[in-house]
Amino acid sequence: VPRGEVTAVAGCGLLGDRYCSGAGSYNQGKVGERQVTLLNNLFVVGSGFTAEETRRNIITEDIELMELIGREFAIGGATFIGERYCTPCEIPGELLGRGRGFKAAFLDRGGIIGIVKIGGPIRIGDKIVKGERLDKKRNERSRYASHDKRCVDES
Repeated sequence: VPRGEVTAVAGCGLLGDRYCSGAGSYNQGKVGERQVTLLNNLFVVGSGFTAEETRRNIITEDIELMELIGREFAIGGATFIGERYCTPCEIPGELLGRGRGFKAAFLDRGGIIGIVKIGGPIRIGDKIVKGERLDKKRNERSRYASHDKRCVDES
């Protein structure tokens, strides 16, 4: 559901999102897994799916998302770590009653998964600001991902 503003919660994801509460398909009850997904709007156009139907958290413009993997970046008042490519699956198409096709439409265009390092508000129109590239020898995920149940959205 499009919103004018969301709140990123460090170590969890976006307040109110299924992954922030541990209810997402790919986190199997573990809060902090698959925290935030980002997709470039360029790949939505002509895909046969709307931005909302992709089930990605943040739709972006004017930035190559793959350059954010292994790098800190900020959106609005929140800071993220680009964790990995977000492999598309068939769930969005199946939930829409369209069967298979989503995975093919977004093959090599699935966007990325980010970890929330510092929480804060994100608004439509906020720019993505690239930060430093992270040292691959450090395990940034374990430093910033939290499986603390206090993250669970209780709204």
